[in-house]
Amino acid sequence: MRIRVLLFAGAKEAMRAGAVDVEVNASSADNTVSVAELMDSLRQTHPPLAKVLPNSLLAVNQEYAEDDVRIKEGDEVALIPPISGG
Repeated sequence: MRIRVLLFAGAKEAMRAGAVDVEVNASSADNTVSVAELMDSLRQTHPPLAKVLPNSLLAVNQEYAEDDVRIKEGDEVALIPPISGG
């Protein structure tokens, strides 16, 4: 299954792109993956994100998602690293 992940702030800078596509194997009968599985795939397939992933949040369909939330193909997924500012 292919999932497009929108990137913001430090993640966007690390990848020099506004989004990345990630191929993940659906692990359940309903053809979904968990947030945790997607984060693992991002870590393995996009090494420049390694520094920002540990402190980042994932949003699925514009809502912050915990590790056990299931993602299906076509969902809007965004990686949101910590944002600093003054």
